[in-house]
Order: sequence, then C-alpha cells, then structure tokens
Amino acid sequence: MKALARRGRVEVRLAGIGGQGIVLAGHILALGAFYDGRWVICTQAYSARVRGAPVEADVIIADRRVPFPFVRRPDILVALAEPAFRFLELLAEGALVLTDASLARHVEGVGARKLVLPIFEKAREVGSPALANMVALGALVASTGLVKPGSVEKAISESVRPDFLEADLRAFRAGLELVGA
Repeated sequence: MKALARRGRVEVRLAGIGGQGIVLAGHILALGAFYDGRWVICTQAYSARVRGAPVEADVIIADRRVPFPFVRRPDILVALAEPAFRFLELLAEGALVLTDASLARHVEGVGARKLVLPIFEKAREVGSPALANMVALGALVASTGLVKPGSVEKAISESVRPDFLEADLRAFRAGLELVGA
C-alpha cells in the first residue's frame, strides 16, 4: 500500500459496535502482520456495555519499532456501524474507507478512497451475520496487500475457538473473494 511505502507504517482503525467482533478482527490483523515479520501495535477502546456500544481496534503496522502506540490519522478505516463514521475527519490524505453497502450513504462526498462492499450479505451467505468481521478482514487484506492471507489464516487459527474456526476461515476467504483475490 502506498501509505506503507511512504512512511514505513500504516495506521488502521477498525470500528463498529459491541458484538461485531471488532476487537478480535484487530487482534487477528495485528497477529498476521507480526507473522509477516512486521512491527505491530494493537490497542482497543470499548464500553462496559457488552453489545451495541461503540468499539474501536487500532492497529499500527510498521517497518521498524513504533514509538507512539496510538492511531492519530488512520490510513485505513474499516467502518462496520454508524458510530464508526465519526472518524472520517481524522483520516490521513489518501486514506481508504472500507464499509458495507448498507452504510454507503455515510461516505458519500467523502474525499477518501472508498471500498463499499456487501459485507453483511456475504457474512449471511457464509453462515451468520456475526461473521461480518472476518469478511471485512478478508476484503481489507485483498484490497491492500497489507498482510499476507496465509499469515492472517494462521492468526485466525490461533485466535478463534475450534468450534468457530471453520466458519471464520470460510468468511475470511469470502472477503478475499469479494475483492477478487
């Protein structure tokens, strides 16, 4: 991705609401980048409410040690719920916004690059709306090349309970296919 080549680092913010698996997706992205031999920082912010409150997972992937552990100007925003769009004003120049087709109205007129896909629909097709986080992760990986798909699959295998593993891998691969990888 150009931002990585330019600065030697990419700031990613995944955002949505509690119950969407945002924190898990951020953890998996960070672990996959680690397996690729990159320097990584992953932080999360979420409410005490279990479901429905805003949630963010920030991942910084870099060529060298990361001196400041917080995302300030996201190069990539993965937005899976309406509260996520409050971060649009923070985006770096040339940033990418990845979101679901049902949320497209929130990115109309936004100067960033946009990737609007049927993420929730694809998640339902592969088994459950709860798999949208993995579909989005697959689309992110396919559209940016930020992390190798095999590294993310390894991270999924080590991060997801065995009874959910097959479904999460299937959803991740469906996300890759949404972008044509």
